[in-house]
Amino acid sequence: MLADIRDGDAVRMLERMLLVRGYEQLIVALGKGGNFPITCSALGQEASAVGVMSALGEADRILTNHRSAGHLMARGAEPGRLLAEVMGKATGYCGGKSGSLHISVKELGVLLTSTIVGGELSLATGVALSKKMLKEPGVVACFFGDGAACEGVFHESLNLASAWALPVLYVCENNQWQAFVSRREAMRNEHVSDWAAGYRVPGRTVDGNDVFAVREATQEAVRYIRETGRPYLLETCTYRLAGHYSLDDQAYVDAQELADWRARDPILRLREQVLAMGPLDEAGLEALDARVAAQLDEARRFALESPYPDVAALTADVLA
Repeated sequence: MLADIRDGDAVRMLERMLLVRGYEQLIVALGKGGNFPITCSALGQEASAVGVMSALGEADRILTNHRSAGHLMARGAEPGRLLAEVMGKATGYCGGKSGSLHISVKELGVLLTSTIVGGELSLATGVALSKKMLKEPGVVACFFGDGAACEGVFHESLNLASAWALPVLYVCENNQWQAFVSRREAMRNEHVSDWAAGYRVPGRTVDGNDVFAVREATQEAVRYIRETGRPYLLETCTYRLAGHYSLDDQAYVDAQELADWRARDPILRLREQVLAMGPLDEAGLEALDARVAAQLDEARRFALESPYPDVAALTADVLA
């Protein structure tokens, strides 16, 4: 598989994963200063977001969930405009009205971030139905977690997508935690992908901390959807290294389990792979770290210095 990865691709994926990780850490740091919105982190899940997005095209559409920063940035969103949105600033992608929980970026094909667990599943199915009826190209990628997979809307959505032959890529990021509850307390299956067979939908589980494996599995899934017009379920097995939300200290997490997953950190793994492949040496990696840090410093400056929306814009673009 590594033979199919070009050196430039590996470096670009590492840079994007570093940017996502740094952004998540910046959010936490700003939160500790007080007077900053609470956010939900996907720290540790960077390989899943970047691997899937690297296999999608411009015509594809994305719907995601409350841990959306990685998905948005992997798709190409600017960290400064994302941070401005979280801070309610006018320069944010939605003019400061969405925060982190409802953000969308039309120009990147990101249609929706749903704060309702599983809400994106039924909406993605509807978007795919629209694509099919309008004969539009592309697939619809829907990101959700193992908690959403335990809700009825997951099964309803897969059933309809299969019955109506809809071009949806359901991506379950199984991060082992459903808010504060271990997924083992809520499901007997080891893998969410096993449930797909009941709806005659192909399902596959892949190591979600291996960005190359995620990309290869996504390419296979997208190829199937484009050729058949039918849905596919991809499960990326990963781990949420941070708490449920930015002020959560993870006191309920088994220390050994957390340590075991930290040893499988997707960024550390990719750094070692890049070193082994050869496009960067240690000095090159340090330069890459510095470039990412500079981008984040600029994002922070941009967001902090951006203005709040004018009161006159309060009701613009708002439907009720």
